[in-house]
Parts: sequence; C-alpha cells; structure tokens
Amino acid sequence: MKRIAIVNGVRTPFVKAWDAFNNIPAQKLGALCVTELLQKTELDTSLVDEVIFGCVGQPADASNVARVISLLAGIPQEKRAYTVGRNCASGFEAITSASEKIRCGIDNIVIAGGTESMSNMPLLFNKETATLFLKLSKSKTLLNRLKIFAQMRPRHFAPTPSLVLGLTDPVCGLNMGQTAELLAKDFAISREEQDRFSLESHRRAEASQGKFREETMDVLIPKDFKVCVRDDNGIRKNQTYDALKKLKPIFEKRTGTVTAGNASQVTDGACALLLMTEERAKDMGFEILGYLRDYVYVGLEPARMGLGPAFAIEQLLRQNSMALKDIHLFEINEAFAVQVLACLRALASAEFSKKYFPSGTPPGEISQEILNVNGGAIALGHPVGTSGARLVLTCLKEMKRRSLQRGIVSACIGGGQGAALILER
Repeated sequence: MKRIAIVNGVRTPFVKAWDAFNNIPAQKLGALCVTELLQKTELDTSLVDEVIFGCVGQPADASNVARVISLLAGIPQEKRAYTVGRNCASGFEAITSASEKIRCGIDNIVIAGGTESMSNMPLLFNKETATLFLKLSKSKTLLNRLKIFAQMRPRHFAPTPSLVLGLTDPVCGLNMGQTAELLAKDFAISREEQDRFSLESHRRAEASQGKFREETMDVLIPKDFKVCVRDDNGIRKNQTYDALKKLKPIFEKRTGTVTAGNASQVTDGACALLLMTEERAKDMGFEILGYLRDYVYVGLEPARMGLGPAFAIEQLLRQNSMALKDIHLFEINEAFAVQVLACLRALASAEFSKKYFPSGTPPGEISQEILNVNGGAIALGHPVGTSGARLVLTCLKEMKRRSLQRGIVSACIGGGQGAALILER
C-alpha cells in the first residue's frame, strides 16, 4: 500500500475558553493554521486536492466549516473540502480520512486537521421556549405579542449551554466526568494518584514550552491586532500538589475524585497537517516529518468510554504483530487523569485482558517515562475537534527530536469508542 507521509504541521497556541480567542470563531482559527502551513511549506494552493477538518461544535454560521476554512485560506474554489466528526477523535478522523482518500488515488495532496472554539458554542433554548419565540416573531399585532409575553416564565429565559449537552452521553445518560468516576471505582484509582498525575502533566508542559514553539504559530488578536498570543495559556506554572488536593470534586460532590485540576481544560485552538504519498513528498523535495503506518477505531461501553485507548492500542498492536516494546513513544489524550491511569492498568492487567481482549493476554505496562513526555490535555487543554491532530503533531516532533522510529497516539471518544494510530519515522 502507498505509504502516507505527514510532511509538516502547525497549530495555534491552545487558549483557555472565553479568554484571548473568545472572539475568534472556529473557522478563523482553522484558516489561520492552514494559511500558516501553506506559507511554511511554500506549497502552491492549486496543488491541494482537498481540505478535511474535524470539528465537534460546528459554527451555525459556517456549516461545513472545513469548506469555509479552505476558502478563507485562499485555496481555489474548485477544490473540495468536508468536515468530519468523531467527538474527541475528530482530529484523528480527518487525518485517517485523508489517508484513505490518498491511498485510494482519489486525492494526491490533502490538508487535514481540526478546529474548535469552545468559547463560541451556543446557548440553547428548549422546544417550549423556541415555540413561543417563533409565535412572537410571526405575530403582527401588539395585542398578540403581549399575550405571548404573558405566557413566558423565568424558566423560558434559562438556556442550556450546548457544551454541557455535548459532554453528556445521550444513551447512558452520564456526562463525561461521571464516566470517569466509574473508572476510578472500577480500578480503585485514588484522588491522590489522579492529582499527582495532573501535577506531572503541568510540570512536563511547563518544561516543554520551548519545544511547543516548534509546532505553534503566533496569533494576533483582532480587532486592533496589538496583542499577540504565542504560548499555550492553560499551563499552571509552579503548580503544587497541595493546591490540587484542595479542589472539590465536580461530578460527585461527596465521594467523587474528579476535579477541575485533574481533568482536561475547556479550550480553543486549531491544528493543520499536510499529507501526501511518500513518493510525492520526495519528488517535491519535502523533508518528511513522519508516516502514518496504521490505525484502528473501536467501540465499547459508553459508560466506560475512557477505556477506549486500552482497547484501541491492544487491537492496533495485535493487528500489526507488535508488542509494547516496539513502540518508543506514547501520547494518550488526557481527558481525565483517572481515564489515562485506568487505561494503563487495563493494559497491564491479566484479569482484564482475559475478560476483554481476544488474545487473553495483557500487552503489558507502558512506562510513564515515554508517555505524554511533554504533558497533555490536563495542562494544555482539550479543544475537542482539534486534539487528535495536535497529538499527531506533538508526537512526531518529539520522535524527531529523540530520533525515535515508532510512536502511538490514542484517545478515548465520548459515546463509547477509542482510537489509536501508529506513527513512524
């Protein structure tokens, strides 16, 4: 099969929601990344066959946000673009979809990535309120309008954030934090373990800020463009365990262990990667950042969606006749500290493996010395449609720095799925 080259990539800094990127919509964040990538690679826009972007909360005013991104970035209008959504793995989905189209010979050169403005996810009114507003808009007399107003109650002016709905599973009825609490109980993972894992995420991310400059671009903030954002701003410098352990549980007030400190941050950001065949990249004289060797998506119980990486990594290794020792670097998205810790325990557990894995044997232990070596979403944030693309970019950059041959990136997916990709250099 054709070897898929990831030539290069770039991302915006990841910025806490309702902060510096508050007034920059998802389509603009994505367009900034694509424009920067085109300039960085000096690629003629006419050579781009398609743009594929992941996005979970698509802007209402920019449906098929990938197409809007493509046009805003100056890619010719006759070129194609489409948006994909696989919740937290939407960025992965964009990359693997691009790979499939290139391997099939449909596309030669694709820009794939993700974008998310969690700051701009809308507030939603229920059906009753929407019906009243619709009647109000159609009313032609003052008397009728007053009658409609008289039917309104305080509850009609209390919208639900779409972000809250999006983070709640419609099948099992649990929000993502509640699914994380289940894993804490299943695997007996303490609050202290979670907080110490989170502390390490911040410590590593703070130590890696210089490295992140290799993958991030500067973003000037409209309207006056006097403020320039250069760095991820979710990293808590000088974070301490004592500060983390003071935070109260969010999802289970009395007995819970998941807090704002050991969960991923709500964040805005975008990322774009350039993909083509190995032959095409070499013919064009590009230095190739890395290759996508293989990938899997798996399904599992929605209430325990956080175990998705364990199932996906096990299947991916088995599918490629590999063992954990063959992988030199791991990136597992830190949706929650407990979720990553649960995956590590599941992969190392003989009991779990016998019950859930076809081989019946545990893949083994992943050393934290090669896991999320630059920190993860607990420190950097988790712009849901973007994170998959960011994980690929970060992993490949680190593999290059360390002269490593093979890495795996993985993520859990709301709704009960998991994803894992093998990257090579």
